[in-house]
Amino acid sequence: MSEYQYFEFQALERPLSREEQEQLRDLSTRARITATSFTNTYHWGNFRGEPRRMVERYFDAHLYVTNWGTHQLMLRLPKQRLPLRTVQPYCLDEHVEAWNTHTHIVLDLTSEDEGGDWAEGADDSLTALIGVRDELAAGDLRPLYLAWLSALAAWELLDDDEEEYETVTEPPVPAGLADLTAPQRALADYLRVDTDLLSVAAQSSPAAPEPTAKPTKKELQPLITALPAKEKDGFLLRLALGQEPQLHTELLHRLRGTATPATTPGNRSAAHLLDAAHTRRTERRRREQRRQAEACAQHLTALATDAESVWRQVEAHIATKQTNAYDQAVTLLRDLRDACDHVGNGADFRQRLTRLRETYQRRPGLIHRLNTHNLR
Repeated sequence: MSEYQYFEFQALERPLSREEQEQLRDLSTRARITATSFTNTYHWGNFRGEPRRMVERYFDAHLYVTNWGTHQLMLRLPKQRLPLRTVQPYCLDEHVEAWNTHTHIVLDLTSEDEGGDWAEGADDSLTALIGVRDELAAGDLRPLYLAWLSALAAWELLDDDEEEYETVTEPPVPAGLADLTAPQRALADYLRVDTDLLSVAAQSSPAAPEPTAKPTKKELQPLITALPAKEKDGFLLRLALGQEPQLHTELLHRLRGTATPATTPGNRSAAHLLDAAHTRRTERRRREQRRQAEACAQHLTALATDAESVWRQVEAHIATKQTNAYDQAVTLLRDLRDACDHVGNGADFRQRLTRLRETYQRRPGLIHRLNTHNLR
């Protein structure tokens, strides 16, 4: 299988200047570069650029996907919108990392799974994920907790030190883990968050708060009037420059006050979460096995009840003397054998099968198929 690497970067806060686009062109002659994006796919060779440096300097979001199992998402936000001290409890090994630049915070979220399913074509992945950036900027910490869960599961695969799991406590638990937004569900899928682990974690998550009502003119007017003149002039200047799509959200937060993110203290150990997820997974699989067994039993009972119809279908297939029809006849006979055994009519089935073999003993293709599937 050939190598596959997909790189995508998006500039959201401001467009790239022509000079910046030329600087990026020096990194790749094949990349598609616009004022707001940089994308490239590699089937051989490697990318000369440094994604972390590119995000720090040019871009607000970066996605990296490979066919050897790497899923990486990097996000850059104004650091006043998401303080590093808020993010640090969710960082875990190299799977969840965060650092500050002079003006921004950068998040690096990574999932590795060499044995995972993979299909080429990640062109629309970042579009589905980009909404978590706005959610983080608005104080919703669910994306960070999802990334921590992904990292915890990866850590379990790499390290079997149960004592260490007992000493690691979960970070603050955000509200609404049982009711994720569409971007958050996309992030959970992208980072391969275990569904049983998420369900267990959500048990300590309070309900998500109701969305904030759209502000009215009556509400905002006195708040704007009360802004210090210097700060107000600063907002107007930035608005006139027109390079900050998030300015509207930032201004609303400034006017209304930044609410403390809805979280509860994390008090469960990593071992507790992993053990509870294992128990839930085991119980879920047992329930599924019971459902499958019940469905199979119902199917076999119904098939045995309709045995005469099945025998007629078998005879019709054999009469065509076609190999494909022989295969269909054998499939029906295998199912009917299991059905008759299920209801206690196995002896009757085998007597009738013996007569069928005698009738068509000069059909070597059919007899060979019957023998292959132990229909004797």
